[in-house]
Amino acid sequence: MALYLLLCFVGFVLLYFGAEWLVKGSSSLARSLGVTPIVIGLTVVAFGTSAPELVVSVISSIKGNSMIAVGNVVGSNICNIALVLGMAAVFQPITCDRSVIKRDIPIMLGISIYLLVLSLNSELGRFEGATLFAGIILYTFFNYYTAKKEPKMASVGANIATEGALGNPGGGALDNLGDLEDIEYITSRQKQIAFTVVGIIGVVAGAQLVVETAVKIMTVLGVSEKFIGLTIVAFGTSLPELATSVVAAIRKEMDISIGNLVGSNVFNILSVLGAASLIRPIPIPGGFFESGLVIDYLVMILTSFLPWVMMRKTNIITRIDGIILLSCYAGYIVYLILKS
Repeated sequence: MALYLLLCFVGFVLLYFGAEWLVKGSSSLARSLGVTPIVIGLTVVAFGTSAPELVVSVISSIKGNSMIAVGNVVGSNICNIALVLGMAAVFQPITCDRSVIKRDIPIMLGISIYLLVLSLNSELGRFEGATLFAGIILYTFFNYYTAKKEPKMASVGANIATEGALGNPGGGALDNLGDLEDIEYITSRQKQIAFTVVGIIGVVAGAQLVVETAVKIMTVLGVSEKFIGLTIVAFGTSLPELATSVVAAIRKEMDISIGNLVGSNVFNILSVLGAASLIRPIPIPGGFFESGLVIDYLVMILTSFLPWVMMRKTNIITRIDGIILLSCYAGYIVYLILKS
């Protein structure tokens, strides 16, 4: 048992650093090739931070561990909002752009409800997977063209790049952003490729290790596959988002906001479950209602709705809001433990 726990931890470490290296290497490569920051953020970085969920769910689906595949996504989405956003807000109140409240959160809610509807027949087949995966393509293009129509964002990006190149004598928030840009960018083409390749290997190897050890732990403890997917695996694959958001909150980097977590949740449902069910249909053993998975879906929808309620007037998630979100996550974990 101790060996399984150690191997599971090693898998989480590989997932975390693999995702970090993948994002750093591939985004640096894209920038050096002249790809715009907008495209990098919507494609490379979005894929990199959700790569653990993607690989874990696909491998779980191929191996027939369908409840880990679904539980990983549902649990990660709950974790991203209730735990990650809650913890980040406790460290530092988080502000966001008004468009996140008017556009991105409603999209996340709509997609979450759509997933619930697709799961009512207790299976995510290839057709359902195709509609989900088509959704991530549409969502990416929608964000790309929306971003192109926002000149203010482009000018801010230009100012950051310019002030970073000049050493940013003015200081302030742009100084921190420039520093982050310098830290994240890799100038050597060989290192860019190496970071990307090693990152992919780390994510794949880590996901394989997490899935295999999680199944063995589940067997030893006699707990359900769904419980493992919703808790251990979900938390492990959310480590990149957790670390990034908490560090950003400590550094008071308000540019890393709720929009990143909302985008990650959208990507998890559309791309991760879409790809996994396209490769192999995902059945829900025991039935969607009978297995109790419907409760987990409803918790995911509730936690997706809470940030909208909290920010609809002030655009801010306060420390009190963060405590409420953390309490929701703690209550959900207690529910899972009692039920298992």
